[in-house]
Amino acid sequence: MDADMNPLQRTIIEKTGHDNGFEHVLSSAGDAVILASARHRSQAVVTASADGFGLRLQPATPALLPELLRSFQPWAGADDVFCVPTLPDLAALLRRTASLSQALPNQAVRDYHTAVAQAVETISAEARGTEVERLVRQRVGQERYRDALLTYWGGACAVTGVAVTEALRASHAKPWAECADDAERLDAFNGFLLVANLDALFDRFLTSFDDTGHLLTSTRLSQSDLPGLGIHSGMTLRWLASEHRHYLQWHRERFLLGA
Repeated sequence: MDADMNPLQRTIIEKTGHDNGFEHVLSSAGDAVILASARHRSQAVVTASADGFGLRLQPATPALLPELLRSFQPWAGADDVFCVPTLPDLAALLRRTASLSQALPNQAVRDYHTAVAQAVETISAEARGTEVERLVRQRVGQERYRDALLTYWGGACAVTGVAVTEALRASHAKPWAECADDAERLDAFNGFLLVANLDALFDRFLTSFDDTGHLLTSTRLSQSDLPGLGIHSGMTLRWLASEHRHYLQWHRERFLLGA
């Protein structure tokens, strides 16, 4: 990358960051602009040259970089540095980085606790600590979890790619009530964004996925029922991260008990 960045380049990078999830400029000197946000903990160091833009990430979570590498090419074999040729490409990379930083573990839990505290303030003092508060916490958590999965899967079913938001459900692999803590309940890797028919079957342990992402069906489902349930041979997850496998193992054990 070139050593000198002119004022116009700096202004363009700062505005692109502001419009795509990095609203704060921590530094704009030398050959780089350092971008950050109050909504997540990732930082982006952006440089410019005649070939485009370079972006070095300081990710909020280790899970971020592998997810970005699904869609963006790294620079010269360095997994934490990306090179994009145009401003729209830089905007797309920053936007995906910011959204994933908010959806992936750690930040999602912080946002949940903040939202719960605000929701609980609206409950009468007499109702706090009761079933009413428990239901409020669960409702807020499930909303946050759905938002995280919509972000992580790009608003499309993890299997079919259907992008009709109204038909998509946030399916836990390890159910909400059986999770050890909020980190598990809100973990975007603890389940999948599925169309309603697949969600219903996955939720009742009538389907599961193996460690390569292929759909498994219970022997309780007859072969004649599968087409009507929207299931056909070869269905598989669009991708599968290593962080999914722990939760999938738990789900498959319950699935096999029913099979």
